[in-house]
Amino acid sequence: MRINDLTAWHVRIPLKRTIRHASHTRSETDSLVIRCRLDDGSEGWGEGLPREYVTGETIDTAIAQLEATDFTAQLGDCFAGLEEVVAACRRLELAEPAAGGLTVPAGDRRDCFGHSARCALELSVLDAATRWAEVPFSDLTGLFAPAMAIRESSARARYSLAFTPTGRFKVRCRGWLMRAFGFHQAKVKVGVDGVDDASLLGLVRRSVGPRVDLRLDANEAWSCDEVVEKMAPLLCHDVSSLEQPVPHAEVSGLAEVRRELEVPIMLDESLCSVGDARRAIESGSCDLFNIRLSKCGGFLNSLEIAAVANQAALGYQLGCQVGETGILSAAGRHFATSVGGIRYLEGSFDRYLVSERLTVEDLTFGRGGYAPALLGPGLGVTIDRASLGRVEVSRRDWRVSSEVTA
Repeated sequence: MRINDLTAWHVRIPLKRTIRHASHTRSETDSLVIRCRLDDGSEGWGEGLPREYVTGETIDTAIAQLEATDFTAQLGDCFAGLEEVVAACRRLELAEPAAGGLTVPAGDRRDCFGHSARCALELSVLDAATRWAEVPFSDLTGLFAPAMAIRESSARARYSLAFTPTGRFKVRCRGWLMRAFGFHQAKVKVGVDGVDDASLLGLVRRSVGPRVDLRLDANEAWSCDEVVEKMAPLLCHDVSSLEQPVPHAEVSGLAEVRRELEVPIMLDESLCSVGDARRAIESGSCDLFNIRLSKCGGFLNSLEIAAVANQAALGYQLGCQVGETGILSAAGRHFATSVGGIRYLEGSFDRYLVSERLTVEDLTFGRGGYAPALLGPGLGVTIDRASLGRVEVSRRDWRVSSEVTA
């Protein structure tokens, strides 16, 4: 097996509705889609969503890193099997982009810079390789030694819903539908300017009923000095966790907050790498990790972060980023159906959120949030070339193999 060439697309995915939280308001997303083509014609696909306020990346820096990377040196070998491909992906290092495309000096960047590009590239290579091997993408979990303690196969996954600040009637309708269709968990966004969190959360709780697990996400809205005070009027609504209440720059102060707050704290924007995970454990700043494939640098890094959490007796969820298409939905499904102990699961919002899902298959979850495991080969999805063409902004091509294919 040999990688012949790579192609990257900058795509702009329109959302079906505007999504608002404390850190950002979004009606579209600029994403990176990569195709990996093998010498036998097999194709694999990957996706990454650069977020400057999370990992420091933009779509421009992601593409600049790819353009500066010597793919032939790192991926140009002939691979005998999946184990060798996994090893090559673990060694993969993206080059420094040209200085003119950067907004954050190299010395000030976190170790997650470049993770969206790495995720898109890794997924495309692993998708192509598992298609070549004619096995499901989720088989990679069984080949990845650090994930040994968390491997667990399941026939289906169960997703949760989310409530963002919107009109009261829409909140009620979503809550009623959630109850009627048997959903068991939901996230509520808090900390948005001009929104009364206690009123919003009370309305959600009355709408969904007492049995639904509700967790909160503040998206860095508060300071450490405010967290306990801000949470006081919300505790009566029986919330199970609070996600990223403070900016990343203040995350070290959460160890003290945890001693005063009755609700478990989850890290998101401050949990983007294996290094972040180890630092969080050492400092005692959280109880749970929110793992998202793109910000964490791909499938393999995400497996390792989950394994680190498990070893430290911390909880973890698999999250998603706003605007993920069917490519990342498929990768998340393979993660969710091959890893045990996932506390909460987000993603597969395809039909409800993106105007172009990029895949022929509709991976949107069904009644109760349930969705079946994907049986492959590879990610188990087919790219809709017409859909890709409609959202293309630009395209780059790279030859990887030094050999000429017939």
